[in-house]
Amino acid sequence: MIPYDNRWNANEWFVIGMLILGAAMLTLLPKRFPPRWSAVFTLYGIFAGLFLDHSISVKPVDYYDVNETSNYELLDFLTYLMYGPFSYLFAYLHDRWNVKLSYAPLYVLGWAILSIGVEWVADRAGVFHYKNGYGLYYSFPIYLLMSSLYLVFLYKAKGMRKRGV
Repeated sequence: MIPYDNRWNANEWFVIGMLILGAAMLTLLPKRFPPRWSAVFTLYGIFAGLFLDHSISVKPVDYYDVNETSNYELLDFLTYLMYGPFSYLFAYLHDRWNVKLSYAPLYVLGWAILSIGVEWVADRAGVFHYKNGYGLYYSFPIYLLMSSLYLVFLYKAKGMRKRGV
């Protein structure tokens, strides 16, 4: 049995801090994309987080719980909003640094390592409660896969943006 707590503590502060940091980043970074593309890049992270987390954190696999109970709560929803600014930053830096296809594997690897680091901190703050044999190391290939798929999407989106879509 996972020892949950129902007090206001590190996991809530972590989520709030990440939301504030993400909102500041989205607000303060120079604008690189039209608003609709910025929204798409931000929503990609929210959708990917929701999709993946609900694929592996619910029955029948049920590998982890988010925050303080196994029930879905408001803070859980806010947790998924944290992913949006990260996916925007992924697209922003990819565009800003003009990452060539030959360097794409390094870019993906760097983001997977960063993602593991952020998840490790979130785990220590009590955001994630692993169970049924799941561990942080299982997240690494998931981050590699999702970052790779997102990169394919970004290359396609760049072509669409050039055509004015």
